Amino acid sequence: MIPNMIASADPDRLFSPLWRKDISHIRFFLAEDFRSARQFLSSLKVFDDIGALHFEKLDRDTAEEEIDRLLKPLLDGQDMGILSESGCPGVADPGALATGRAHRLGITVCPLVGPSSILLSLMASGLNGQRFAFHGYLPIQEKELNAEIKKLEKVSRDERQTQIFIESPHRNNRLLSALKKQLSPSSRLCVACDLTGKDEKIVSLPVKNWPEWELPKMPCIFLFLA
Repeated sequence: MIPNMIASADPDRLFSPLWRKDISHIRFFLAEDFRSARQFLSSLKVFDDIGALHFEKLDRDTAEEEIDRLLKPLLDGQDMGILSESGCPGVADPGALATGRAHRLGITVCPLVGPSSILLSLMASGLNGQRFAFHGYLPIQEKELNAEIKKLEKVSRDERQTQIFIESPHRNNRLLSALKKQLSPSSRLCVACDLTGKDEKIVSLPVKNWPEWELPKMPCIFLFLA
């Protein structure tokens, strides 16, 4: 399980030499996008010939009945790597499909340390890190979005649970505006943008104290605690 970068950054900051050495012998990979996978593996500078590596597609459209075919190198005794397009494979990522099958086949699964925007934002938020939930994307339609925010705020208040979610970059400001309008003034809201990147910025304040901030069109994580 090979984590990928979540922002434009120097791989030396995120991945240890020992980590990279551990994967240098692997020749078979599952990835969402071959081009970006090759670029990432090339940036690690541990493979003599990127062109000699073999890739199979594993994405959200991969059917479960395809998994055994994709895992054939494992069944033949070869090690394989599962690459996320961003962050940690298997966490809000289709890699979980192959990992679950590997466990059922008795194949050892080894997760490598790497950046997760979900955990990094929670670490930096100052919100409850003992009880939290990740919800992926919230509804797009305004009425459903507002209702979901209200529902999650009630859960957060009743259970002291941090709520975490993401949004498409071009809708960042729309979501931020909805959160500031729908959440109670005392609820604590955090937005973390471009984590590990050169433009990283994290703001975590009660809604009533939130500044005017035009969010960039780049990956952001949203969190709140009532």
